[in-house]
Amino acid sequence: MKYILVTGGVISGIGKGIIASSVGTILKSCGLHVTAIKIDPYINIDAGTFSPYEHGEVFVLDDGGEVDLDLGNYERFLDIRLIKDNNLTTGKIYQSVINKERKGDYLGKTVQVVPHITDAIQEWVMKQARIPVDDDGVEPQVCVIELGGTVGDIESMPFIEAFRQFQFKVKRENFCNIHVSLVPQPSTTGEQKTKPTQNSVRELRGLGLSPDLIMCRCAMPLETSVKEKISMFCHVEPTQVICVHDVSSIYKVPLLLEDQGVVNYFCKRLNLPVEMRPRKMLTKWKEMADRSDRLLEHVSIALVGKYTKLADSYTSVIKALEHSALAINHKLEVKYIDSADLETTTLQDEPVKYHEAWQKLCSSHGVLVPGGFGVRGTEGKMLAISWARKQNKPFLGVCLGMQLAVCEFARNVLKWEDANSTEFNPESKHPVVIDMPEHNPGQMGGTMRLGKRQTIFKSSTSVLRRLYGDVEYVEERHRHRFEVNPELKHHFQKKGLQFVGQDVEGERMEVIELDDHCYFVGVQYHPEFTSRPIKPSPPYFGLLLAAAGKLQSYLAKGCRLSPRDTYSDRSGSSSPDVDITELRFPSL
Repeated sequence: MKYILVTGGVISGIGKGIIASSVGTILKSCGLHVTAIKIDPYINIDAGTFSPYEHGEVFVLDDGGEVDLDLGNYERFLDIRLIKDNNLTTGKIYQSVINKERKGDYLGKTVQVVPHITDAIQEWVMKQARIPVDDDGVEPQVCVIELGGTVGDIESMPFIEAFRQFQFKVKRENFCNIHVSLVPQPSTTGEQKTKPTQNSVRELRGLGLSPDLIMCRCAMPLETSVKEKISMFCHVEPTQVICVHDVSSIYKVPLLLEDQGVVNYFCKRLNLPVEMRPRKMLTKWKEMADRSDRLLEHVSIALVGKYTKLADSYTSVIKALEHSALAINHKLEVKYIDSADLETTTLQDEPVKYHEAWQKLCSSHGVLVPGGFGVRGTEGKMLAISWARKQNKPFLGVCLGMQLAVCEFARNVLKWEDANSTEFNPESKHPVVIDMPEHNPGQMGGTMRLGKRQTIFKSSTSVLRRLYGDVEYVEERHRHRFEVNPELKHHFQKKGLQFVGQDVEGERMEVIELDDHCYFVGVQYHPEFTSRPIKPSPPYFGLLLAAAGKLQSYLAKGCRLSPRDTYSDRSGSSSPDVDITELRFPSL
């Protein structure tokens, strides 16, 4: 097993996740099996109880693990399926060590950070690295480990110490360290400054880890003199200083690393069993990157949510929209609308904000209401849903978005004026959304309906069923505490709101579709978590097709795109299964 540790310096949020994913991608394109582990030094057991403003969205895995959004990047870039133990936190490590101590496993020893915590970290990494993540079930050959935070933080010290010991345990030829650092370019002088990188590498070397590659994040490509300066002061060859400058699309990052000889370096440094054959998978990334630069037609989607101040709150949603827009050759414009701005209270307090929000909504081609928690902004979301329903605008509601679509329909079509979710109004006479029997109100963490569940289609004419390739059922990831009240479903179906997808027992409403509407779909699950660059998620793909006015012709052609949009088969797929709805990128 080969281990590649990615550390970061100077600032957090520097792009370690994308770089770790890109390194994995170029190694996978060489025919290696790659897995990934993300280490978060916070004390939370998992990311489940975070506000999206803390670390961005909470990503959900097949086994119900609520994890850091970087695991979403790994899954999308590498087309793999991870489990909750691929996200390691200080909380998990301490919990496992304390449980062992309580059971008496340490036989009367004093339990300390070194060696007990550091040993637990190393054992966890070695055990997790061997678990297959590809569909073929083969044990990985390379494990990319991303250490969150910044070198020098107090909270990440035990992890750095663990990897200092680890490099000797697994031997030098099986361990390598990439350090991601910032090279700022102050506008006053316009020159690239290397001092932050020098200090950051000095700190890392003082802790016992010497970087093999220094990846410099910068606005413009690094000048040769700057590269040589970093090389001289940071104890590496100039070829080991890699420039990762800002690019128009993250799909270009693997190509950027490949162009600078990163694969060749790894092959020599880690003795990787790679034959230098033409790499199909990178051809595909190149096609994607080129294609995203050439798009001429635009499609705009209004994202009506409550965490719109931070784009990372909806990372997977944005990616799913981008994958779908790329598949139909359109450039995506996302209009972020804070749902509270659409409410009448804003009209009185801040009329300019109110009118701007409505102008954004009315000028977009489609409306998306993503998941969320809490009552703030729910009335605004329902106003947006009501507008999309009445104006025949394409609409997709995800999780809470689907529940609010049901509430809106109950209020305005069934005329149940106080219809609501018991989450927001426990006293409502028409509780159209109720909490689930499994939900434990006393405990917050890990008490939701989480992970991969089956949804069975109840209608053969459902639009979504056709978009999925006319399948009997789909398996998608869930994360919710509340569900549509199954006892009231016949009232909705009489008026044209159909529950076309239900769970295996037929008790949970999973998919709604509105009759006589261009595209009005709600899903209880989160389809964005399984969207891939070459395999867009069908609910999002349907929204984009409808927004671009192509949905009916797509369905009429038996779910095939026009020749201009179809993808050839020559670029090779990153996964063995056939891409949904024959989506493939054209070869160059």
